[in-house]
Amino acid sequence: MEKENSSSDESVALIVGVTGMAGFSLAEALQKPTTPGRPWKVYGVARRPLPDWFPSSLIDCFISLDALDCADTANKLSPVAHEITHVFWVSIQVHENEEVNISMNSTMLANVLNTLKSATPSAIRHVTLLTGTKHYMGPIFDPSLAGKLVHHEPPFKEDMDRLPYPNFYYALEDLVASYLPSITHSVHRSSII
Repeated sequence: MEKENSSSDESVALIVGVTGMAGFSLAEALQKPTTPGRPWKVYGVARRPLPDWFPSSLIDCFISLDALDCADTANKLSPVAHEITHVFWVSIQVHENEEVNISMNSTMLANVLNTLKSATPSAIRHVTLLTGTKHYMGPIFDPSLAGKLVHHEPPFKEDMDRLPYPNFYYALEDLVASYLPSITHSVHRSSII
């Protein structure tokens, strides 16, 4: 369902997690005439097939892949990797154990970024991470840490120190920061979605 070829100066988005609430809203926002960087060519990625309810007009091409699988990620993204200028990471895998969250989410992001960086030429310029308030509260759903967490008190401020607990948000931020200066990044810590 690809629409058209992109030009070299065009903004080309890869929304990883496009079928979730944040991904869907982001795809809508990138189509607005007032969106910076317009016009955007938008690739949407999700594990499952594109749902019937998802308007095909919001994205130029949908790619179903398992980002935990390095080979599947490379196979599915390599044909378009040279076009992608911006990654919008709104994907998440959540398990009770935070160490598992760190491993799985870091693997997914690394597989995508490594595929995009290995393109010849690589066009990737910026990664936008969507995280959340667990940055300030710690891994509140990990039963092994129940009763042990001490978190920041609201109001939360972006320059607050990291908490001394494992947190996959920290791991993702560190991963994208490791690509500096060739790839810039921003982190958006929304409240509950």
